[in-house]
Amino acid sequence: MTVRPVERPRRTFGTQIYLLEVWRGLAITFRHLFVNLGRHALRALGVKTAAPGAVTIQYPEDPAVLGRRARTRHRLLKRGDGAPRCTACLLCETICPAKCIRITAEDAPDPRIEKRAKTFDIDLGLCVFCGYCVEACPVDAIRMDAQDVELSAYTRRDMIWNMPELLGDVPKLPRV
Repeated sequence: MTVRPVERPRRTFGTQIYLLEVWRGLAITFRHLFVNLGRHALRALGVKTAAPGAVTIQYPEDPAVLGRRARTRHRLLKRGDGAPRCTACLLCETICPAKCIRITAEDAPDPRIEKRAKTFDIDLGLCVFCGYCVEACPVDAIRMDAQDVELSAYTRRDMIWNMPELLGDVPKLPRV
């Protein structure tokens, strides 16, 4: 085994003061600024251009286009009889790295099902949207495909979604 030393490039006066690199970086930044400013101005005037639009999404006028597999807000699924699919196995609560899921179990009235979720709360203010809860669920009771990315709230308490809201039975309204 031979060791070959690596020679470092010689540092000239220009590279030591970084002046050339600063000017090069400013030129790139200002080029992007003026090109995007021109694209936004043309778009505001209603002119269609052959060049692709600016990187900025014009939200809320043009909502973002989400992929089919985008991980957005959680939703709970129901069985055929309308009951939640969740069997309160607590796997999603256990695997969650942010510890934002809270489940309380109770005995199920159906003798074929051992237990069910009495409460199911997700604090979306803590959630990192990793999708581990979806992968861990053995009965496919939770999904992250609600296509809802508007999750803003006025208080931390409004970021907590409970079981009726996750099932879609009750709309999530901000508390005033």
